[in-house]
Amino acid sequence: MKEQELKELVKQGFAAMKAGSKVAADATDEIQDAAKNTELKNALKEGNEKSKIWLQRIDRALEEAGGSAEEENEILKAHYEVSKKIRDKAPDDDTRDLGIIASGQLAIHYWIAAFGTQLSYASQAGLSQAQQDMQACLDEAKKGDDEHTKIAKSILQSM
Repeated sequence: MKEQELKELVKQGFAAMKAGSKVAADATDEIQDAAKNTELKNALKEGNEKSKIWLQRIDRALEEAGGSAEEENEILKAHYEVSKKIRDKAPDDDTRDLGIIASGQLAIHYWIAAFGTQLSYASQAGLSQAQQDMQACLDEAKKGDDEHTKIAKSILQSM
């Protein structure tokens, strides 16, 4: 692959991630309000704060790659719609919280994949700041995934 083609792919990836960040930000308040478990509410709040930092890093990476953010992210839009249905159909608080966790982990896994992919591509394209930023985001997303698993196990044990 030619260097210019790779850089174009990197720009498109960061633009899609930025659009996905907007979808996630719009959904976060609604999801936090729906959660009842205190640990989950705290994890969601912390995740919301992390996502703001991720957006700053994505913006910086997009700028380093020379791109603009004129993309849509249909994947995360569809995921958000499914997560709303899961919350709406939950028969009780514990089930709703477990649904929030399941949907949240699917979203986190999207971000783990996106950060990992963009990390590899940025490295190959010589975008050193983007590489560092994507590594930091990847590490944080993996920690968030572990935290959600821990909370789910706790809820399941209390049922």
